[in-house]
Amino acid sequence: MNEQEFLAAYDPRAYPSVAVTVDVVALTIRDDALHLLLIRRGEAPFAGHWALPGGFVRPDEDLTAGARRELAEETGLGGEALRRVHLEQLGSYGAPDRDPRMRVVSIAHLAFAPDLPDPAAGSDADEAVWLPVTALTSRQLAFDHGRIIDDALERARSKLEYTPLATRFLAAEFTISELRAVYETVWGHPLHAGNFHRKVLSVPGFVESTGASTERGGARGGPRARLYRAGDARLLHPALLRPAREETAR
Repeated sequence: MNEQEFLAAYDPRAYPSVAVTVDVVALTIRDDALHLLLIRRGEAPFAGHWALPGGFVRPDEDLTAGARRELAEETGLGGEALRRVHLEQLGSYGAPDRDPRMRVVSIAHLAFAPDLPDPAAGSDADEAVWLPVTALTSRQLAFDHGRIIDDALERARSKLEYTPLATRFLAAEFTISELRAVYETVWGHPLHAGNFHRKVLSVPGFVESTGASTERGGARGGPRARLYRAGDARLLHPALLRPAREETAR
């Protein structure tokens, strides 16, 4: 039997149906705190529960396109603003009982960017909010989204150690103090300003000077801070380890 004959005789109904969805863990920094985008489901299953933005992948789109569409629908982002959002696959989640409707496999994605706008709930949601990650325990989550969020937060914290993706939380030009604030917010630990400044400038390609400075000094006066932009490095060597991991590595 050749390929064409095989496909002509193939019956997909001979196998159990499986659906594919995308879920997006969107992170941003608001009011000096790490926030997560959640929607409150307006329909069963899990009506009234909080969930990640997501939905079924359409027949004419791949996984990345589906994730970007879902993110755009919940945030109102589009065009160049949406393309600037860092988006990557986080993992696949396919426990047989994760969705009571049928066998549904979700491909979760991690997204983060600075200054993401106020969300607008889609047609299947009652409400959409940016929630501080510290307040997650106050929300009843749908499906296995608690596990997905835990995995996403660990991925984000880890990636800040060995990649320059912390710069994606900032404007095109930033100070080292602003970069340090991203690390402190995502990691949840204060960092020594001088040590952090020295480590950042010692990593080749992490940041590069713009040659400009802020218009004003710090809140307590003093000299104006130098402005930097993201460099061309894709990996940080040496890595910037979290305080607890740095102690272990010694």
